[in-house]
Amino acid sequence: MDVRSTLSYLYWLFCQFELITCSYLMEPWEKVLFYSFNLAMLGLLLYTTYVCVAFQASSAFQLLCSFLGTPRENALAVVK
Repeated sequence: MDVRSTLSYLYWLFCQFELITCSYLMEPWEKVLFYSFNLAMLGLLLYTTYVCVAFQASSAFQLLCSFLGTPRENALAVVK
């Protein structure tokens, strides 16, 4: 896929976005507010997803480690 077709595809996606949201009917200052709000919400969504996925992965890893245990802990449990 060359650069020209990629840019053409991205432009087509942007036009589809404008048609779906009817933002092509907005005035320029309304578009700035609308796009700024959408980008802020997308940024917050990505940040929240990053934080939550990292926390969930950390919790799952700790739970898995507690189930498996380390060989040293298992040996000490047998001795006691």
